[in-house]
Amino acid sequence: MDGTHQVLIVGGGLVGASLALALDRAGVPATLVEAAPSPLPEVFDQRNLSLAETTVNALTRLGVVARLRAPAGEIGRIHASRRGDFGRVLLDARDYGRDRFGLVVVARDLGHALEDALAATSHLRRLRARVTGVGQVAGGVREVRVADADGERGLRARLVVAADGTTSRVRQALGIATEVHDYRQHLFVARLRTARAPAGTAWERLGDEGPTALLPRGDGAWGLVHGVAADQADAVDAMPDHAFLARVQDAFGWRVGRFLEAGPRSRYPLQRVVARRTTAARAVLVGNAAQTIHPIGAQGFNLGLRDALALAELVADAPDPGDDALLEAYAARRAPDRERTLAFSDGLARLTANPAPLLRPLRSLGLLALDRVPSLQALLAGGAMGYRGDVPALCRGGPA
Repeated sequence: MDGTHQVLIVGGGLVGASLALALDRAGVPATLVEAAPSPLPEVFDQRNLSLAETTVNALTRLGVVARLRAPAGEIGRIHASRRGDFGRVLLDARDYGRDRFGLVVVARDLGHALEDALAATSHLRRLRARVTGVGQVAGGVREVRVADADGERGLRARLVVAADGTTSRVRQALGIATEVHDYRQHLFVARLRTARAPAGTAWERLGDEGPTALLPRGDGAWGLVHGVAADQADAVDAMPDHAFLARVQDAFGWRVGRFLEAGPRSRYPLQRVVARRTTAARAVLVGNAAQTIHPIGAQGFNLGLRDALALAELVADAPDPGDDALLEAYAARRAPDRERTLAFSDGLARLTANPAPLLRPLRSLGLLALDRVPSLQALLAGGAMGYRGDVPALCRGGPA
């Protein structure tokens, strides 16, 4: 049996690594348990992340943005419309006293920047191991069984944080049930070059099969996200590049000119997986372990980061990071942001993909209202920048 750990973070992905950095910044000793690294296929270089303003603020304060190796793309405007409906929504950051709503970064580059920042921590311990089980609480600690090259052993922690993704082993071991919805869509992601280079606008074109979005990358190309009905995904996957480009061009339109070239494609099915609760005795779920949501509106990582940073704030001021009252406070604090973001992403995904003719005039009226009613636009813009609920101090750009 290993010694007692104050905070044991299971999962070294984007959210788990960010939590480790925030705790280290606050002087809280933590242990990050990461599965043994395996080479990622190069296609994952094409996956892009849209970072809201609150996320950029936090990652800047954590020293991550300065470590990005590739230029980030700036989102100064957001344009959303739906094929077959009239009306559109156009948000301009300048209308809210900002130069941008956020940044677009390549996932692999953000991963490298987080890794570089983790290497500079002072209070963090890192373990390369996989979790094999989670025990009961006894004496104010919870046991986690891990296995590595030296065999299996137990770790005791005052607080166990599940940051191990959608299929979270920790969540399953804790017996926390999930609500699952299959959108019957697959998402294709690629780097795209068009006749017109990005000029700071993020485009989202919605349709019956899901969204087709173009995110302005910092290298002069676009980050393409293209939704496809599940029963068509294999056929789309097998398309030669010219046929795939023609399909995406037809779905999106000609607002950025002709589509010229697409890089390697990655594909994954879209499901909503939401934990029915986010805490248990001496344990908490963050990020995709707590909720995996539809990527429409680019809310997933931004929501998970706010989970992590809110938890770090509470732990930083507490003598016992796994105290029941602290975890209750965490769940209560995160509830408004979580519930509103879940409702927004799920409602938008279902409404915009519904081909029912009677919905078209209603959606069109909704788009017109969002575009012309300042108070509705302000709510939408605030959500796009990550200002929902009790926002962590790092996300506001202030001290933590």
